[in-house]
Amino acid sequence: MEVIKISEVSLKNKVVLIRSDLNVPIENKKIVSDIRIIKSLKTIKFALKSGANVIIASHLGRPIEGKYESKYSLEPVARYLSDKLNRNVPLIKNYLNGIKHFYDNPILLENVRFNIGEKENDKRLSKIYSSLCDIYVIDSFGSAHRKHSSTFGIGKFSSIVCAGFLFYNEIKSLEKILENPKRPMIAIIGGSKVSTKLSVLDSLTRIADKIIVGGGIANTFILSCGYNIGNSLYEKSMIEKSKNLLKSNKILIPIDVKTENHRKYNRITERLINEVRNDEIILDFGGKTIQKIEKILKSAKTILWNGPVGMFERKEFKKGTEKIAKLISESDAFSVAGGGDTISAVNLFGLHDKISYISTGGGAFMKFVSDRELPSMKILREFFKKYKNN
Repeated sequence: MEVIKISEVSLKNKVVLIRSDLNVPIENKKIVSDIRIIKSLKTIKFALKSGANVIIASHLGRPIEGKYESKYSLEPVARYLSDKLNRNVPLIKNYLNGIKHFYDNPILLENVRFNIGEKENDKRLSKIYSSLCDIYVIDSFGSAHRKHSSTFGIGKFSSIVCAGFLFYNEIKSLEKILENPKRPMIAIIGGSKVSTKLSVLDSLTRIADKIIVGGGIANTFILSCGYNIGNSLYEKSMIEKSKNLLKSNKILIPIDVKTENHRKYNRITERLINEVRNDEIILDFGGKTIQKIEKILKSAKTILWNGPVGMFERKEFKKGTEKIAKLISESDAFSVAGGGDTISAVNLFGLHDKISYISTGGGAFMKFVSDRELPSMKILREFFKKYKNN
């Protein structure tokens, strides 16, 4: 990817605005999972060490534009950053009329989604953001698929645009797995709906050697093969598209499943897929399927994982997802795992540091896998061309 990295730009005495993705789960004003922040720190620390005046910007949740709500405030993130950086990181709430003075420490701007026009990529707002800094750093891979003012529009009006370490490493890891993967390459795609991952599945039929499907996605494929899925979640509108994808002969559906009677909670049974009853719900892989997947993953050289394969939140149905996570963590293959639920599963099983690369993106992860393009990448490429021609 042709981009200018933050390490290639002179930062000393410059005002650097780093668009990070600090959209982390917060409960009772406490951060529940800090993975995205931890991965963002390398870029922030580098800018500080290089002598820059650092502004950090991010969104949090989905507030109504123009309406302040304390539950969407980045105040807990400011406290967390202060602790991790061992510096006071003030949260600046009023910054659209300019920042009056700079602090000796980095500053965090309040949730950009409070600003009217952020999600519409408002030109006026984009210009205001760009006026705050000398250098704009794109480091928010998790929101890089969105054309918002703070992720896309600002780059149109900034003098210098470069990629932070998190963003650059995300793209390079995904390019490695998609463009010239060591084979066999195995993809595991879980989740509830085929429709949300149709383009990903279609793209992977041309890249992967085998695609293991799980969750509600698997149910739709099982039904497309003519098997009964009882009262399980599936998408009727995706049956024909699923049949077309099956023609690739790369998609592997479960050979057995773990079910629960939908009328009698906790009546759990393992069945072959041709034995599922009308009053049952498929909620996980069965033992024979897990054994089959184990053989496949042990021979893999490249693994892409997006989405749990069962209702892993319940202990009765976590075995499939847990086994896959452990097999990936024990494998010598280059592995990339991405998506919010995937990261939650990896954290639950304590395997975060045993997978080659954990992506911070959900929607961005899937869009890149399917299209190899993100709006933020376009901004970086445009500046690269301008920079090299001068």
